[in-house]
Amino acid sequence: MKQRAEAHLRNKILPFWKNLKDDTYGGYYGYMDYDLKVDEKAVKGCILNSRILWFFSNAAMTLKDDSLLEYARHAYDFMVKHCMDEEFGGIYWALNYDGTPADTTKHTYNQAFAVYALASYYDASGCEEALQYAYGLMDLIETKCTDEIGYLEAFDREFKPVENDKLSENGVIAEKTMNTLLHVFEAYTEVYRVSKYEMAANRLRFMMNTIADKIYNPELHRQEVFFDREMNSIIDLHSYGHDIETAWLVDRGLEVLGDEEMTAKLTPITKDLTNRIYERAYVDHSLLNECERGVDNTSRIWWVQAEAVVGFYNGYQKSPEKTCYKEASEDIFNYILEKLTDPREGSEWYWELDANGEPTSRKPIVEPWKCPYHNGRMCFELMKRIG
Repeated sequence: MKQRAEAHLRNKILPFWKNLKDDTYGGYYGYMDYDLKVDEKAVKGCILNSRILWFFSNAAMTLKDDSLLEYARHAYDFMVKHCMDEEFGGIYWALNYDGTPADTTKHTYNQAFAVYALASYYDASGCEEALQYAYGLMDLIETKCTDEIGYLEAFDREFKPVENDKLSENGVIAEKTMNTLLHVFEAYTEVYRVSKYEMAANRLRFMMNTIADKIYNPELHRQEVFFDREMNSIIDLHSYGHDIETAWLVDRGLEVLGDEEMTAKLTPITKDLTNRIYERAYVDHSLLNECERGVDNTSRIWWVQAEAVVGFYNGYQKSPEKTCYKEASEDIFNYILEKLTDPREGSEWYWELDANGEPTSRKPIVEPWKCPYHNGRMCFELMKRIG
């Protein structure tokens, strides 16, 4: 599996994203439809650019290939020159193809992914400027995007609160979400890993306590997803992909932080989440999407499968007696290579498959949320974890 992951990274994922580099206006093209037509005038999501920066930075480190830093630097330059708002601070939501602002919404989720990418780019390149930008965005998150309970989410350009429609789904508008908190946690973990920045450590502890005390539901063995301002759940929803992703990302955070008290508090939760997803959502060689009000959504979403591969392998490493987790990881990895990977020349992964393994929705191959972050990271993790 380790060898196949590296081959998939080298032969499928890396060439695809290299070919989307925009040498005219900077950054990377932001849209490819199902028929593999690139729209060179489509908006460029700043989340997509951050994830591409993170991807090429980590690809360079994992493969020990400094030539890949050219692609990371291309995304970094675009972020610094265009994605960052010099007047009011922070990262825009989206840009026009030429780098001018298209959507000036400031979202905590978006700031977090920029922090995540900048920390990795610093690690890969030694660019001290990137780390200072990451620190600056963290300070902005902590001063502009928090209240006494946790992380707020959506703001206009001047950081005045607006409706959180970009991170709300399933017919509700949430003031706070599990998803945004998870990725702030992920970003701060990376910053602490590369710099031992003490503010990151303190906030990681705060977020771990929030996950344990307010997001994790021990009676249902799951995380709640959408919340009001006071962190009360507002919908009966079980996000299978986010739960298995959270399990291994929190375990990674515990390893990086090295706090015995937090490890004792959170490890039973990550084990419970992994076990529940294995029992509830692992069906027909793949992972179901989610369950809303007791009804399963049986779509097979690209990122959910990638996170399941890593999450189950992590679960096996934490509990070696659970060989069923290792088998599930291998099984879903095979499903990805056989069904989710688009065999067409010049393509990458399908966005979504139906319960029969067919891409009937014809969703785009690239759009602001469809990126090399989940599937690239799956390859990196397998290459690092498997001896």
